[in-house]
Amino acid sequence: MKKIHTLGLIMFAFIFVSNSACAQDKKDRPSPPKTAEATLASGTVTIDYGSPAVKGRSIWGDLVPYNKIWRTGANEATTIMLEKDMKVGGELVRAGKYALFTVPGKDEWTVILNSEWDQWGAYNHDESKDVHSFKVRPRMVKDMQERLLFEISESGTVTLMWENLAVSFDIG
Repeated sequence: MKKIHTLGLIMFAFIFVSNSACAQDKKDRPSPPKTAEATLASGTVTIDYGSPAVKGRSIWGDLVPYNKIWRTGANEATTIMLEKDMKVGGELVRAGKYALFTVPGKDEWTVILNSEWDQWGAYNHDESKDVHSFKVRPRMVKDMQERLLFEISESGTVTLMWENLAVSFDIG
């Protein structure tokens, strides 16, 4: 009985240390996890993403190629959680958690919500699981944004900013 109790304590300690190490590993990533959240009149919106840095690299059309699906961040697929049914990019989307992918273009981007949110990057993007997609126009901004950043305004405008580019869409 004493051996079983000791073994149980050792297993508990191992699991605790492993979980702590995994949590620490995420914080120490070159592209650390970030969250943008807002409580709107229509409900709470939460975006979880990996925040890569420019680090002197050429981003648009190079590190992030044009006309190819992108995880819209780093590491795991960026996710968007809608507390309630909400309009996203002009169309009603059911409450839930979705992968937020984009297809960047020089003059136009496609924003995609995909029901398979628990995935690494966009490598296994399954188009048949796209719930909603819509077009947005990128705009150049004068202030350099070193790390990818999502912001959600009180009025429900989601803005992605990175390097000298911003892309926005409405949620409500």
